Amino acid sequence: MNSVPRQRLVVIGNGMAGMRTVEELLRRAPVRYDITVFGAEPHPNYNRIMLSSVLAGEKQIDDIVINPLSWYAEAGITLHTGDPVVAIDAKAKIVTSASGKAVPYDKLLLATGSKPLMPPLPGLELPGVVAFRDIADTDAMLKAAEAKQRAVVIGGGLLGLEAAWGLKRRGMPVALVHLMPTLMERQLDVEAGGMLQKDLTERGLHFFTSGQTERVLGEAKAEGVVLADGRSIPADLVVVAIGIRPNVDMGKAAGLDINRGIVVGDDMATSDPDIYAVGECVEHRGQVFGLVAPLWEQAKVCAARLAGDTVATYATPALSTRLKITGIDVFSAGKLAAEDDGDEEVVFRDATKGVYRKLVVRDNKLVGAVMYGDVADGGWYFDLIKGDTDVTELRDRLIFGQSFADAGCCGGAKGSIDVAAMADDTQVCGCNGVSKGAIVSAITEKGLTTLDEVRAHTKASASCGMCTPQVQAILSFVTGADAAAPEAMCKCTDHGHDFVRHAIIDQHLKTQDAVRKVLGWKTEDGCAKCRPALNYYLLCAWPGEYVDDYRSRFINERVHANIQKDGTYSVVPRMWGGLTTPDELRAIADVADKFQIPTVKVTGGQRIDLLGVKKQDLPAVWADLNKAGLVSGHAYSKGLRTVKTCVGSEWCRFGTQDSTGLGVKLEKLMWGSWTPHKVKLAVSGCPRNCAEATIKDIGIICVEAGYDMVIGGNGGIEVRVTDPLVRLSTEDEVLEYSAAFMQLYREEGRYLERTAPYVERVGLAYIKKRILEDDAGRKALYARFLFSQSYAQNDPWAERASGGVDSHEFQPLAVVN
Repeated sequence: MNSVPRQRLVVIGNGMAGMRTVEELLRRAPVRYDITVFGAEPHPNYNRIMLSSVLAGEKQIDDIVINPLSWYAEAGITLHTGDPVVAIDAKAKIVTSASGKAVPYDKLLLATGSKPLMPPLPGLELPGVVAFRDIADTDAMLKAAEAKQRAVVIGGGLLGLEAAWGLKRRGMPVALVHLMPTLMERQLDVEAGGMLQKDLTERGLHFFTSGQTERVLGEAKAEGVVLADGRSIPADLVVVAIGIRPNVDMGKAAGLDINRGIVVGDDMATSDPDIYAVGECVEHRGQVFGLVAPLWEQAKVCAARLAGDTVATYATPALSTRLKITGIDVFSAGKLAAEDDGDEEVVFRDATKGVYRKLVVRDNKLVGAVMYGDVADGGWYFDLIKGDTDVTELRDRLIFGQSFADAGCCGGAKGSIDVAAMADDTQVCGCNGVSKGAIVSAITEKGLTTLDEVRAHTKASASCGMCTPQVQAILSFVTGADAAAPEAMCKCTDHGHDFVRHAIIDQHLKTQDAVRKVLGWKTEDGCAKCRPALNYYLLCAWPGEYVDDYRSRFINERVHANIQKDGTYSVVPRMWGGLTTPDELRAIADVADKFQIPTVKVTGGQRIDLLGVKKQDLPAVWADLNKAGLVSGHAYSKGLRTVKTCVGSEWCRFGTQDSTGLGVKLEKLMWGSWTPHKVKLAVSGCPRNCAEATIKDIGIICVEAGYDMVIGGNGGIEVRVTDPLVRLSTEDEVLEYSAAFMQLYREEGRYLERTAPYVERVGLAYIKKRILEDDAGRKALYARFLFSQSYAQNDPWAERASGGVDSHEFQPLAVVN
């Protein structure tokens, strides 16, 4: 038994800094304290910096939880959520919470974080004005996005830009107001800030730089903002993201020394030796903190001191900055520009590729780096800055990055990661404060062999994912495995998608059970991630033999309609090439009246959507539509959705070919096909491109000389313009080449991978080789597609309208009294 009674540690603040301190303390002295934690929010500890990813739809709240409730229980920690501390009696050593709980302590840790900086503007108290600080703020922003309202974000720093981008990705029109002339002026120089604004403007954000907000418009709710120069910007949501200030309320309550923050020494103790503080609430040597990296170092030192270490001291580390906006790479560290004649600036620009680098050198040492567009060498530059490294021998090559500098010329392997040269204390994962040494120790001590295992045990690369290449390289260095090996399909297997697909063909595996047995699945029945993928891969490989597994499909594909947020469904009949007839329109109108369907909408794909259909009415709705000759439009499927057309030469004075007729032929050839993800086509009758063929998965643009075929477009959140593939002479060639590309994508695309990332992954040259340069191979692809279609082109609505297939799905639940 432990004869020494445990001391009582109370932690005020259930955030990242406080709980990292507790984690470190439990590692060092697991039985030294009885720990009680008070959190103001009704949530377990979560990664606050990943809220922007939740807002952007890249993660869910559950994905950013650092320590679930079970962790507290297993560690013996008493947790009080949604119950902030309101009073501290430092003499009696007792804290009191809002609910009236009085808890004594021997040691107290303040980790109260920060508050959003709110300017003294009229109207800030109106409903519709939010900060961007916690889950409640994020929920409010998501609700506004669901209502498709307009947003204004005040603040062009890291947080403001991430908020604006997240709202834009949710479909909101967004304007951003920034007081300074360039964005992120504290982290980027003028040129990089200008490049960032240009890129974000092209993505649909609207900027008002050098804009001082005067007031928020509205009486009952926010209706916009007015700028000092008289301009007004309408909005239903106003997000204030201009900065933070330390939350010192509890420090004041305890009578501690306060300046801008709660003043702490190098030991992280406050002016009261029994009270410590960490995180954004503290001030150390005149500095306050808004980035995560120094918080991790503070947590280590504070935990060491609480565990009895009398020498651990905190020194603020060098800091670097990254922006979490999909597809935009920004990095900066140290000085942004030369400060006197003794500083040198080394600059590299490639305007065509959108790449910019500036290095600041002082006394033959790198003291600053600003990077835009290509940030692969950011970590290396940061290490040079932190290490105060003499770069005299590298000076002529430094701007070109590590591989060139190390090679002594321009022949290095760009982007290589020298794990052996990395110091053990090099921080690899900034989001979670994980060093190379911690990753290596976890791999060797626990026998880790996969990226998922490393993530589970260290949290490295588990948040924003930017450090994944470095973590993979370290895993490769320690285990000898291929660092570039693809990630496993899911946690049920160590195999990647490509390996599984090849095994299905090579080993003639024709059921999911066979795949899981032969390939050594870790779970008997798989999971929600691998089952749909296996179902597709088997269906694609063995179209005449494999039986589609109903249970391995998402709800929309199971019921052949799109579920809506109120639990009703959307029904979209197919209209070949966008054509319809009066009889079909009458049938749609009759169905809408008969089943009291509340909304009838024309879609962007030139079809009619019936929104608000009750689940139990679906078979009857389909039956009535079938009688008029209408079949499923597969608007719910991972398959062909639409073939959008313009009227072409039959009606348009600019039309060069019969685009509508060709679109109908393409749709009738390809409808019903299952693909890795949804597929959309378009045929434009002339280069004016009214059918928007250049942002479709396959686009055909009619010209006088024939038909230009383009591929790999995407008109979604991340717009990708198509790559030109080939000019064809006849409609028959269009059908053959289009079907051959579709089959190539079907056979090689990874499940849930659109054609745009598929084309980028394999390269346009590879696709040209398979489709253009190999006539026999192309014709074989075409033949395999036609064979597969012979099993696929059955109307699922007609099968279910008869009541013979999946009838249980459409039965209402019994009412139980």
